[in-house]
Amino acid sequence: MERSLTLELVRVTEAAAIESAKWMGLGLKYEADDAATKAMRALFDTIPMHGRVVIGEGEMDEAPMLYIGEELGLRNGGPEVDIAVDPLEGTNIVAKGGHGALTVVAIADRGNLLHAPDMYMEKIAVGPESKGKIDINKSVTENLKAVAEAKNKAVSDVVAIILDRPRHQKIVDEIRAAGARIKFIQDGDVSAAISTAFDETGIDIMFGIGGAPEGVLAAVALKCLGGDFQGRLVPYNDEEIKRCEEMGIDLSKVLYLDDLVKGDDAIFAATAVTDSELMKGVQFKGDYCLTNSVVMRAKTGTVRFIEGRHNMLKKPRYLK
Repeated sequence: MERSLTLELVRVTEAAAIESAKWMGLGLKYEADDAATKAMRALFDTIPMHGRVVIGEGEMDEAPMLYIGEELGLRNGGPEVDIAVDPLEGTNIVAKGGHGALTVVAIADRGNLLHAPDMYMEKIAVGPESKGKIDINKSVTENLKAVAEAKNKAVSDVVAIILDRPRHQKIVDEIRAAGARIKFIQDGDVSAAISTAFDETGIDIMFGIGGAPEGVLAAVALKCLGGDFQGRLVPYNDEEIKRCEEMGIDLSKVLYLDDLVKGDDAIFAATAVTDSELMKGVQFKGDYCLTNSVVMRAKTGTVRFIEGRHNMLKKPRYLK
């Protein structure tokens, strides 16, 4: 892939973040998501690449744009890539004016991203210090102890992040029985997985069940950051089991980082819509606005935090 694509992808996530941030706190999550999706779609076709969506807003009959299989980019001889998108991770967060909403894009060379079905996935994620130490087949307690040893701290100092859902009560009980601590989040497990790779967040490990497509996006980010991720699909009905069979997916198989994103190169970009531990959300300042983004590349391990200042009087066509 071309190195220049890193900054091109930031333009995409910035545009989506600016548009969705206009709906922050208005209680209109679908409108916020639609605004992000339209802005993201418009920017993609300015990028010199031939992209194909493998994780997006749904199948073609479910979504008018950024649907699975849609082709994006200028398609003028640029690199052929797989694209995974979440135009707005945290629609409820934006609607309620909450914490941690992101606009997210990941790309890899064609055929290297898992086409994850839209169903639940059991997940475990850690940062670089704990890479190779976790095992989704082992107990929560065993994984907490492994992370504590890898990070040279007591289990009582380990902080796990988890979606606040009734389905996670057994995990919560075991974390507390082991003596570790928990940070609950309402939405946004891509952001949660990324937080395990940055010491300043205070997060050591992520557990829980969330969306499979978000799992692939999180895996791309952690591959860039040198962290680790494991997942296992969790179908909830016969229809989901049948879909996995049709896709040739073995439900008993653990999906490791290299299953979710193959090869040695991938690019991940995200822009904060609302404030998080890592980045400030979009701030409107009259004639201009400020954005904060992160972009990273697996091949080089480079991670860049970018602050953008956008003149709203000279905004491009997609913002009019």
